[in-house]
Amino acid sequence: MKSSRTRIKICGLTRELDVDAAVSAGADAIGFVLYAKSPRALSVQRAAELARRLPPYITPVLLFVNAPATEIIAACKMIAGATVQFHGDETAQDCSAATLNGSRPWVRAARIPLGDDARTFDLVKYSLDYSHAQAILLDAHVDGFGGGGKTFNWSLLPPNVDAHLVLSGGLTPANVGDGIASVRQRCKTLAVDVSSGVEAVDAQGKPLKGIKDAEKIFQFVAAVRAADALLESPLSPPTLSRPAGQEREL
Repeated sequence: MKSSRTRIKICGLTRELDVDAAVSAGADAIGFVLYAKSPRALSVQRAAELARRLPPYITPVLLFVNAPATEIIAACKMIAGATVQFHGDETAQDCSAATLNGSRPWVRAARIPLGDDARTFDLVKYSLDYSHAQAILLDAHVDGFGGGGKTFNWSLLPPNVDAHLVLSGGLTPANVGDGIASVRQRCKTLAVDVSSGVEAVDAQGKPLKGIKDAEKIFQFVAAVRAADALLESPLSPPTLSRPAGQEREL
């Protein structure tokens, strides 16, 4: 039986009040970006400071892009209980070395092509190549590693992937329910990862990267819980839908 509990990660946090809001809303994991080229980047010291605010059983996640193993190992020593997220070109061997042969849990990002090209990505093989990962995170393939991250076509994913998946890329309170309905039955368990979809905006409506909106965080979590409840109902079978494009950046 597929798990009906969708785990939630809020990523790209940089402020204490945003960490507190994510915890209060019911997030399961908090993501800190340790990639200098990202507009949401933090120093390891700052990430460790924010991670110390987390209560028990909420996981800090450290996002790296092609970082040396020594850098990742050093960061993990500073942040107890962290999961590592590899978001670059890391091989399975790279991931193993940076987590001391898997003694630290890790997640591997898969960059899914946009549009109809999504069907060309062999997610089944990818999940086997990274079989020691705790989960495979699905993000859209765009230029760079911290770039636009538009939503890919969920309906073109394989129907049965023997892995835990994390759906990412362009999620918002408005579309996360459709994403869960489309992907949940394709994998062992499903989690969701949001960043830009819960960010504050300036007077012109442009995202304030790294600055979250507490109301949007609560709306996002509520939308996930509503989707879970809907999928549990035998009277409301899930539908496979295609989302509208939405930007996401690391």
